Amino acid sequence: GCCGWILVLISFLFIIPTFPLSIFMCVKIVKEYERAVIFRLGRIKDRKPKGPGLFFVLPCTDTFVKVDLRTVSFDIPPQEILTKDSVTVSVDGVVYFRIQCPISAVANVSNAHSSTRLLAQTTLRNVLGTKNLAELLSDREGISLSMQESLDEATDPWGIKVERVEIKDVKLPQQLQRAMAAEAEASREARAKIIAAEGEMKASRALKEASLVIAESPSALQLRYLQTLNTIAAEKNSTIVFPLPIDVLQNFMQRK
Repeated sequence: GCCGWILVLISFLFIIPTFPLSIFMCVKIVKEYERAVIFRLGRIKDRKPKGPGLFFVLPCTDTFVKVDLRTVSFDIPPQEILTKDSVTVSVDGVVYFRIQCPISAVANVSNAHSSTRLLAQTTLRNVLGTKNLAELLSDREGISLSMQESLDEATDPWGIKVERVEIKDVKLPQQLQRAMAAEAEASREARAKIIAAEGEMKASRALKEASLVIAESPSALQLRYLQTLNTIAAEKNSTIVFPLPIDVLQNFMQRK
């Protein structure tokens, strides 16, 4: 109103007599990655941020707040979470976000960075509380995407864009780790026994087929004896056991 215009006029009247000394109080600079939100008599000027570069403020009536637009990352402290299947785990993560609307980040929330950190911890608990242990260990990418969507939706009125959320580590209790290791070992042993049994079954079938072939041709058994003898001799053993065919012994017994 009129009082505001009078104060602005007084500021101009103060600047003119003290020029050029007043130029150091009126001209401000923000960097390429920064923006300045100017308040004139408590109201945001022009409803848009200033910068980068030079901008002009009036002493006594104008104040400004610098806002950093670069991407900021922070670690979510380890959180003790009770999963859907009643398992207590410790989970931590990392969040990347940036301010995309400086006006909202200054006017709608008292501390955008601190509020985002606290909200990330709460969101981590809420999202992981709906997952069981198997999903938590196997579907980290889906959990990270769900957290990012929840955080982005909640921080949108604050002018914050959540770019990425990652689950860093999932720590299980020692007793649960030992139980899972024992379960995995038992599962591997069971699979090994099944594979060995299948191998024995295939071997027995192969031996049965071989016996049928040898029964049809008795000379094949003699050839197999000679082949075994050749294998033993190739190993340079001092003692050679020569298998004598049973048919020869039967002929001698019949002659007696």
